[in-house]
Amino acid sequence: MLVFAAVKTPIQATTAFASRFSSSSAFSFFSSSRSVSLSIYNTTSNNIYRTNTISASAAALSCVSTHIRSSHSHSSSIAASAGTAMADVADSTMDAVQRRLMFDDECILVDENDHVVGHENKYNCHLMEKIESENLLHRAFTVFLFNSKYELLLQQRSATKVTFPLVWTNTCCSHPLYRESELIEENALGARNAAQRKLLDELGIPAEDVPVDQFLPVGRMLYKAPSDGKWGEHELDYLLFIVRDVKVNPNPDEVADIKYVNKDQLKELLRKADAGEEGLKLSPWFRLVVDNFLYKWWDHVEKGTLGEVADMKTIHKLT
Repeated sequence: MLVFAAVKTPIQATTAFASRFSSSSAFSFFSSSRSVSLSIYNTTSNNIYRTNTISASAAALSCVSTHIRSSHSHSSSIAASAGTAMADVADSTMDAVQRRLMFDDECILVDENDHVVGHENKYNCHLMEKIESENLLHRAFTVFLFNSKYELLLQQRSATKVTFPLVWTNTCCSHPLYRESELIEENALGARNAAQRKLLDELGIPAEDVPVDQFLPVGRMLYKAPSDGKWGEHELDYLLFIVRDVKVNPNPDEVADIKYVNKDQLKELLRKADAGEEGLKLSPWFRLVVDNFLYKWWDHVEKGTLGEVADMKTIHKLT
């Protein structure tokens, strides 16, 4: 079910919504000094509905409330897990934008053969506890964008990123979401649609600069990588290449810095990272692509023959 209401403060949200849910529903919300985000969980259908963030002048607080009566243990566990996550993530140490995205983004859960098996919020998909105990694996994409001089655009992830803050990585790395346009598997269209969306979100690259039909899916890889004791990645990653001259306007919530590099400059970056110079670190997925594929594929980019080595049938399991 969908519920619409005007909410002015977190306390009013509790009062307004607590009486509106059926016995098979749960609700939760968190707020900061500037906003309230509300999530509605239908524990019978396992659907999650979210309102847009609502402006509020309330003081910073977090609150999770549940109203669950269900004979289905699986549904109950989903709602309980969601409630725990909401309480946990409403942590003053987490950036408000990243915190919101943890629940607004529904990742696509897959098995190791890339068959869709469900969906889960970004928060749970990146908890190492969940990854290890439930073997949560989600679909992802990673973009390698080259300019007309065949230089690769790199980004340094922002300091507020929950996983791998301030590491250098390839152009854009994110997730197709559990929505119709990004679930399309034919010719990896869902991943390509998501890539276009996130290049705008993270780097301010206009959609017209990166047409969906210009992304070449080159391969897929599966990897697992802890970020720290709490967070990590377990992804089946679509590797997307594109050659375009683009306008870039990085979003500081997502990106700390950018640079274009040629092959020799990337090798120097790798050397510094390996030597621990300048505190420089690389993302694990980027390093896996570099060590296994990138330089060979880069040669084909320059020759215009990358399609000859594209292989979307194989899933490379890398560690």
